[in-house]
Amino acid sequence: MGKEYEIAKTSGACCQCRRELTGGEEFVAALADEGESFRRDDFCPPCWQQRSGEQPGYFSFWHGRIPPPEQPKKPVLNTELLLDFLGKLAGQDEPAKINFRFVLALMLMRKKLLVYDGRGDDDQGRELWRMHLRGPSGGPAGESLEIVRPELDEDKIAEVAENLGQIFEVAAS
Repeated sequence: MGKEYEIAKTSGACCQCRRELTGGEEFVAALADEGESFRRDDFCPPCWQQRSGEQPGYFSFWHGRIPPPEQPKKPVLNTELLLDFLGKLAGQDEPAKINFRFVLALMLMRKKLLVYDGRGDDDQGRELWRMHLRGPSGGPAGESLEIVRPELDEDKIAEVAENLGQIFEVAAS
């Protein structure tokens, strides 16, 4: 089994100017791909805007809002962000990224955004799940995906799902 990622939760402060992000404030979370790990950096909007171009070095990023302190914490996941992340993990060979992609696909199946079409094997003998994205009205959208099915037990799936939750903590809807 491959190494699992250690992903820090949000620090609650801008990683550039170190100012604390307060309840109700907008922020940008950026995910850096460091080969065998992901790093989450949170930015206040002015510091994010100071960065130039396509945000080099970041695998993915999203805008969110820090919940007010009186609001109970309830994760809100942006499905477009999850689908984008799923696409960016395609073709990755690191075991932890394969695990992330598989668990993410399970989450999207549960949200009824991905539909299981069948299984097959790739040229390495790994089991592949063939899926497609469900269209906006519930019908087929046409985009086909192949997801490598790693050998994960229920505990490992829960661990990967928890890591995904840490990455996308306070993700905007």
